[in-house]
Amino acid sequence: KITRTCCVFEVNDLSRSGLPLISLQLEPGELVCLRGPSGCGKTQLLRALVDLDCNQGQVRLQGEARENIPPTQWRKRVALLPAESRWWSATVAEHFPAGGIESLAELGFDADTAGWQVDRLSSGEKQRLALLRVLANHPDVLLLDEPTANLDAENIAHVEDLVRRYLDDTQASCLWVSHDRSQCDRIAARTLEMNDAGLQVSG
Repeated sequence: KITRTCCVFEVNDLSRSGLPLISLQLEPGELVCLRGPSGCGKTQLLRALVDLDCNQGQVRLQGEARENIPPTQWRKRVALLPAESRWWSATVAEHFPAGGIESLAELGFDADTAGWQVDRLSSGEKQRLALLRVLANHPDVLLLDEPTANLDAENIAHVEDLVRRYLDDTQASCLWVSHDRSQCDRIAARTLEMNDAGLQVSG
């Protein structure tokens, strides 16, 4: 296991168009759920944190300022799993050049899944495989945008267990967007509610 002694991810006064002013901290090994009504800006916040959209504010990863880390390296260490993942090659295996595909069984897949054609994957299969692809880069922070929205109960459990094990083993942190209050109660150390005033701790 990796030992981290400081806050993994720190955000102070993040601002961008369409969002309230945002500040938050993620501690080593911590999973925080983010809730809020549709359209309140949860996805926009994740995109700002990974620096895909223009934003201002102080964002630090293990004490190092975002502007001191090259963008490609930042997005590897602070990894966004969008609600709809992108696929650019014909087969599943081609999307895992850094390895990680050996974890297929942890999400309920057989070994032959590596040879599947991407255009034959269901939306739920793409979600689960995209998570494996993100984890293969060993990120310090996971930003997950409704990663179980299209999954049945069995596969939701697989995803929740895999993410929890990853955080326990690496002491990385996770911000997980979910509309499911019962899921937040089940997996999160704490839950934040997003509204026009920013982020509030959920009761």
